[in-house]
Amino acid sequence: MFEGLAAGLLWGLNTVILGVALAMTPFISTEQAIFLAPFVSTFIHDFCSTLWMLIYMGIKKQYSNIIKALKSKGGRFVVLAALLGGPIGMTGYVLSIKYIGAAYTAIISAMFPAVGAFLSYVFLKEKMKLYQLIGLIVSITGVVLLGYTPENGGVSNAFIGLLFALLCVFGWAAEAVIISYGLKGSDISDEQALQIRQLTSALFYGIIILPIIRGWGFTINIISTKTTLIILAAALFGTASYVFYYKAIHKIGAAKATALNITYCTWAIVFGYLLLNETVSVKDIICAIFIISGSILAASDIREFFQKKSLSY
Repeated sequence: MFEGLAAGLLWGLNTVILGVALAMTPFISTEQAIFLAPFVSTFIHDFCSTLWMLIYMGIKKQYSNIIKALKSKGGRFVVLAALLGGPIGMTGYVLSIKYIGAAYTAIISAMFPAVGAFLSYVFLKEKMKLYQLIGLIVSITGVVLLGYTPENGGVSNAFIGLLFALLCVFGWAAEAVIISYGLKGSDISDEQALQIRQLTSALFYGIIILPIIRGWGFTINIISTKTTLIILAAALFGTASYVFYYKAIHKIGAAKATALNITYCTWAIVFGYLLLNETVSVKDIICAIFIISGSILAASDIREFFQKKSLSY
């Protein structure tokens, strides 16, 4: 459980710092910059994360094991998970925001732990007790209420936006399930899987997505600015978050790990207040309590807790 909560906390910090970078001049100077910003920032973020992981794996002297892991069956599952969670999931998220706005996208995308729990039940036979499912529902409800801010006017191309949002939900949920499957009965470590994941995502963005949207020229211009240093800092915390997230998936399964991971919404509020002096409303506090308490309940084993208590007496 600790790893899952740590993953959410660090991703919340990553989100706040990345938000600072996206608000800087290079990303908001023109309409083209605003359009390219999510794609380019994600590429730079995942590329920087790949570099951080290379340094980390170098310290642990794991380079040769990464190549060995990449050639294995489990490694191929990690690559598939990376494509679903990174380029496919994130691209769906970005395009959904474009068509239906950030508020509705946030609400729909918050459903990915529920879809992950269902996929885990179907394919991995992971079962969740009734109280754990209630905890998951409470947590998701908190995320939905937190993200809901009614927008003025109608939403154009709502059906297309909904499809992209659902693509995002499926991509993120499937990533966790496939990673969990790939790590079971495999010699691949959590760190090796993450190195493969970030490298796969960065390469796909760099080789496929950026050329399609003609974003390489803009990317090169961004790299030469101090904005990249901010993204590099965000990627450090994002990488640490993923390390804990993959450990949580390995230890407690995809369903419980994703439930804990969405606490990043709460931690983003906390860090926004501490680092950027952002206003925190009563609604934010109530939703944060829903998210944290629901996520902990979803990942807890009450029976095991009371068994340990009885043994201690």
